[in-house]
Amino acid sequence: MTISDAFTYEAGTVPLLVSIPHAGTKLTAAVEDGLSDAARPLPDTDWHIPRLYDFARAMGAHILTGNYSRMVIDLNRPPDDQPLYATATTGLYPDTLFDGTPTFKPGATPDAAERKRYLEQIWRPYHLELQQRLSAIKARHEYALLFDAHSIASVIPRLFDGTLPDLNLGTNEGKSCPPSLSDALAEFCRQQPFSSVINGRFKGGYITRAYGQPHARQYAVQLELAQCNYMSEQAPFDYLPERAGQLQQALRSLLATLLAWGARPH
Repeated sequence: MTISDAFTYEAGTVPLLVSIPHAGTKLTAAVEDGLSDAARPLPDTDWHIPRLYDFARAMGAHILTGNYSRMVIDLNRPPDDQPLYATATTGLYPDTLFDGTPTFKPGATPDAAERKRYLEQIWRPYHLELQQRLSAIKARHEYALLFDAHSIASVIPRLFDGTLPDLNLGTNEGKSCPPSLSDALAEFCRQQPFSSVINGRFKGGYITRAYGQPHARQYAVQLELAQCNYMSEQAPFDYLPERAGQLQQALRSLLATLLAWGARPH
C-alpha cells in the first residue's frame, strides 16, 4: 500500500519556513503491531508542537509538518543512518526509545523491505517538499529562513546530564547561519525569562545540517524545547495552556527576531 500522506504543508507569505518533523503520530500497520508496551504511548513524540506554534500562521510563516511517528522513521536523521552525535542518540529507524527501552517487541521489528518503503514514501517526500518550498521562498524573497521546531522531556539521563535548559538553540556550531544571526539569537536569549543555551547538547539534527546553507542564502536554526514549560511530561502528555502561554510569547519573539534579521541587508 502506497503512503500518500507523509506531511501537511500550509503556505505562508514571509521568507520563513517552520519545519515540524517529530509531532506526527500516524503508524504503519507493521510498526503498530510490533511496538513494545513502553513505546505504544509514543513517549518520544514532540507533543503539541503544531498547537504551540499556531501563532506562526498569523505571522505569515510557511509550516511543514510530518504526519508519521518517528517510531516509523525519523525525518531528522540522514538517509544513510550515520550517527549525528558521538553521545547516545537514536537512529533513522529507532530501535530504542530515548531512555534505552526497546521500541519493538522481540522479533517484531519491521523488516528491511518495509523500512525501505518508509524511506521512499515518508522520508523522501518530506525532504523533497522541504527543499522545494525553501527554493520557492528564495525565488520570491532572495533568501530563506528555516526554523526546525522540536521538544523533548527535560530529564533523560541516557541522553544528557541533569535537567535540560528551557531553550536549546542549534546552528550546527555556527555552520547553518552567519555569525550575525547567532549574535541576534544570543541577544534574544538574554532577554528571556527562560534558561537557554546555543549549540549545547542539541546542535541541530540532519535538517539543520543539510539545509543550513549560508553560501546559498538559506539559513537554518533548530530549537529543542524542554517540554516541562508547556505540557505534562508524563502520559497522557497533556497540554498545559497557562504554562504554554508564556513560552509562546518567547517563541513569537524568537520568530520575529529571525524575520527582522532576514530583512536587514547582509
